[in-house]
Amino acid sequence: MEKQSNLEKLAGYIIFASVLAVVVLVCWYFSNVLLYLVLALVVSLVSTPLVRLMSKVRVRGTSAPRWLLSLLAIVVVIGGLLFVVVQVIPVVVRIINDASLLNAMNGMDGSLPDVVNGWVASVVPGVGENFDAIGFLLDYLKKSLSDFSVTNLLGSVASAVTDLAIGLFAVVFISFFFVKDEKLFTRIVAAIVPDRIEASVTQAIGNIEFLLSRYFVGLLIEMMCVALFNFFGLWLIARIGAGYALGIAFIAGILNIIPYVGPLIGEVLGVVLCTVLKYGAGVGLDVNIWLFALIVLAIMLGVQLIDNVVFQPIIYSTSIKSTPLEIFIVMLMAGHVGGILGMLAAIPAYTVVRVIAGSFFRDKKFVRRMMPEVQVEQPSQPSEELSNLLQNQ
Repeated sequence: MEKQSNLEKLAGYIIFASVLAVVVLVCWYFSNVLLYLVLALVVSLVSTPLVRLMSKVRVRGTSAPRWLLSLLAIVVVIGGLLFVVVQVIPVVVRIINDASLLNAMNGMDGSLPDVVNGWVASVVPGVGENFDAIGFLLDYLKKSLSDFSVTNLLGSVASAVTDLAIGLFAVVFISFFFVKDEKLFTRIVAAIVPDRIEASVTQAIGNIEFLLSRYFVGLLIEMMCVALFNFFGLWLIARIGAGYALGIAFIAGILNIIPYVGPLIGEVLGVVLCTVLKYGAGVGLDVNIWLFALIVLAIMLGVQLIDNVVFQPIIYSTSIKSTPLEIFIVMLMAGHVGGILGMLAAIPAYTVVRVIAGSFFRDKKFVRRMMPEVQVEQPSQPSEELSNLLQNQ
């Protein structure tokens, strides 16, 4: 009997490993579809609170249909993101056009090529005093573009535009149904899990949606606040002009989404672009280059300090119920495994792990000690009502 029991356990492990391998293989093969699904879930998590807010607006005691509110919310979310991109790209192009290399050289002592060559020779003595940085760059570009053709360029652009259009349509289409029916994803998952854990799975999904919705909405608010504060600082204090300040502020706000590394990159880009603008396009405070760069750096560091003290504690501690030490360790591990993309996905993934651990492994001492607040109360959507709804389907 004991031998038979061991064989049954072994068979169960083999079946579980086989099913897991098949699931991983399917996810890898349909990775594009899985990406569209994940992006649609993110859009739906951000759009759902907006739908609830718009549903409170009533005309003659009647609110707009749910499908119309869902469509409007998705358009607002995706349109807002596209607006940010549309604002950033033209400003960067404008900065490059206005702050040309010729104007930049006129505002500096000595020609720019000589300054660059001297700096490279001092940092890398092996290149020699006659090193030509511009010539080296041109030779590298010529070598890289030796196989370049207009046909390949047009084919690549057409393929990229097609993929982007298909992906955008897929995300909008899927997210529309997730927003229109808030319980759709929950019912899909509940339909494939065993009955004995259906209630726990339902509650876990509700908690995950609640926490991630608050996190993504808070992240968008943080991005907009960082961009707004940088805009006013660069416009009113550095005096670089409203158009330039808006573009650089949006760049800093977008990069701020990347934990730890993003704000640093945004500050460096902001200082470089503002300095080039001053001596290339003649905008900014009438001070020397070093003082102007320090002023811009102080503005962006001040905004980052406000973000660290005010915005991030609210988002990380309140929204996802995690301590700063947990977030820091998770970020380090995710950055080591997946780089920038890993850091972007770290907090949502860790939130899912926390909720699942709290729902199904609460009897473990480690989970009780490390995750004392994984259970989330949702007064507006109690899990019991959701379970009853699922059972009636």
